[in-house]
Amino acid sequence: MLDSAEAVIRSKLDDGETLVWSGRPRQGLLLQPSDALVIPFTLLWGGFAIFWEYEVVSSHAFWVLQVWGIPFVLLGIYLIVGRFFTDAAVRAHTAYGLTDKRIIIVSGQQSQSYALADIASVTLASQPDGSGTLAFGTPGTPALPAPASGLYLAPTRVNFPRFALIENAQSVYDQVDAQRTAAAHSA
Repeated sequence: MLDSAEAVIRSKLDDGETLVWSGRPRQGLLLQPSDALVIPFTLLWGGFAIFWEYEVVSSHAFWVLQVWGIPFVLLGIYLIVGRFFTDAAVRAHTAYGLTDKRIIIVSGQQSQSYALADIASVTLASQPDGSGTLAFGTPGTPALPAPASGLYLAPTRVNFPRFALIENAQSVYDQVDAQRTAAAHSA
């Protein structure tokens, strides 16, 4: 059984730090808005890979060709269904916390924390059911690839820390805002 979000976050607190809120992202298998674009591609990829492998195997083609298609079939199966289970497993092992000094994000064995005073902005994207995502930073800020990469195709989006798919997102947003204000006045 998984530890509660509160227990996970409490284990990360510093002396004198007060936990204000803790929670987890929505659990289980989920479809995201981005899946509207991804699902057709995954069905085409997986469908073609499975069709190609079937044709090669049923025609008794050279063994190298039969083996060649296996990684593509496995990748296709992962893209079609496996990624949903991976996403659910990652969310099952993720906990969020807000203290009087920082935000904490624990995912599996990784832990990140950000001082409230260092957070430039907080953006709330809420759903009609009250759930939503809080992004800490300015979403959509373009980031250029490192100059050493030698490849520039297009700006990429900065991946800011966030409390994704949480319940009562507006309430959590209000608590974060209050703690940021208190941290700014005490500094």
